[in-house]
Amino acid sequence: MNRMEKCVQALETGNLKKAYEYIDKIEKYGSVDEQFVLAEQLTRYGFLEDAAKIYEKLRELYPDEGELAVLLAECYADLEKDEEALLVLEAIPEDDPFYPRSLLIQADIYQSEGLYEVSERKLLEAEKILPEDPVIQFALAELYASMGRLAEAVYKYEQLIEKGEKIKGVNLYHRLANCYSAAGEFEKAMSFYEKALDEELTADILFGFGFAAYQAGNYKTAAQKFSEVKELDPDYESVYLPLAQAYEKEGELEKSLEAAREGIAVNPYHKELYYFAGRTALKIGEKEEAERHLKKALELDPHYLDALLTLTKLLLDQERYEEVVEAAEPVLVDGEEDPELLWDYAIACQKTERYEDALTSYREAYNDFKENEDFLQNYGFFLMEEGLTEEAIEIFKQLVKLDPSNPDYRDVLERLETN
Repeated sequence: MNRMEKCVQALETGNLKKAYEYIDKIEKYGSVDEQFVLAEQLTRYGFLEDAAKIYEKLRELYPDEGELAVLLAECYADLEKDEEALLVLEAIPEDDPFYPRSLLIQADIYQSEGLYEVSERKLLEAEKILPEDPVIQFALAELYASMGRLAEAVYKYEQLIEKGEKIKGVNLYHRLANCYSAAGEFEKAMSFYEKALDEELTADILFGFGFAAYQAGNYKTAAQKFSEVKELDPDYESVYLPLAQAYEKEGELEKSLEAAREGIAVNPYHKELYYFAGRTALKIGEKEEAERHLKKALELDPHYLDALLTLTKLLLDQERYEEVVEAAEPVLVDGEEDPELLWDYAIACQKTERYEDALTSYREAYNDFKENEDFLQNYGFFLMEEGLTEEAIEIFKQLVKLDPSNPDYRDVLERLETN
């Protein structure tokens, strides 16, 4: 076993002290070829700073060697030393055989910096030099997909697939399916997710399939695919809410609630899951469980309005008016102006004899609900109780206008006007 092999063995086993002894010896006494191989191995095992040092030294010996420049630039890019990488790459002449590869690295750097147009120019220049190169075609497809130019991305991916090209570590059908899904062509996306699954079974592909099926209105398939994700990877946190939603769409509320519970067990800080669990528990009559979930959602985010409104409705239904006030008041004090919350708060204040607060809240909510018959009833009768006759008359005029056939509104209005 030569010292290079011993160095690699030390790196593999994590014996860094011994590995650096060999690295020092090879740097000082090794041949150029040995140092080059060492730099490649150090890059492979993630010792990028050490690899870059060797490439820098070799470049001093061979300043016109394009491959060394490219390898050094790749190390710099991986170390997030983008400026250094670009300086090295820009020095490579156009007639160098590694010039197209240098353009690819430059494009990747510019894309990571959000300079998509510059990245595209570099890739198109590389494409002119090597028009059939699959790596360049793939890079363009990836760039177009990230820019939202989905039709162009689809064209590039499809060309690669038609030519039978393979990109190491990449499922092209999965990429194509994602593009169709992002473009809203969910039926097409599903067909390509199917092909992607024929090549490999992963949670990400299954999740994408499930999402596309859900968006296409195929909730049964969506639930099936999301369930497969859960079975394949129970810690795939983002699958539980859409799985619960798919079951809900299918009318399987018990399964929906169970999926939400499972998701909460995996991630106890997912406020949307608590809200969904609370809402679903209400639908099946599990009011105590619903309240627990809704309160937990509000612990995580006291201003989570959907959860708060669902909770206040539950408490109002149970005539727990003090608790409605306790739940809503801090949020309203913090500046929340949601009219529905104001309405709920007004009712609770009215029932707990906080009449001034009730009146203020009714007035604030009025503009949003002046066409809402239920609100106007609550407001109108409250105004009558408070002796605010003129305001009450205006509200009952609106009620008569909304429902002219309702004799009760006319009777109340006549009494108010008579008095």
